[in-house]
Amino acid sequence: MDDASMVGLMGRVTGTIGPGLVGEVIVRVRGGAEHFLAYAADSGGRIEPGTVVMVVEYLPPRTVYVAPAYDS
Repeated sequence: MDDASMVGLMGRVTGTIGPGLVGEVIVRVRGGAEHFLAYAADSGGRIEPGTVVMVVEYLPPRTVYVAPAYDS
């Protein structure tokens, strides 16, 4: 999967993302759902499990930077 096709995809946080933490998200790709290591695009932010996020950067093979998809 190339970088451009991952950016903009939606996912859900399955492991808390925050400063000093490597979180986890599940994203629907390639006809299924896959888990990726995740960091907050805003380095000071904390994103809790269950939050819907959007991929803003992809670092192959399994790392993404994400931001919350909706304002809370």
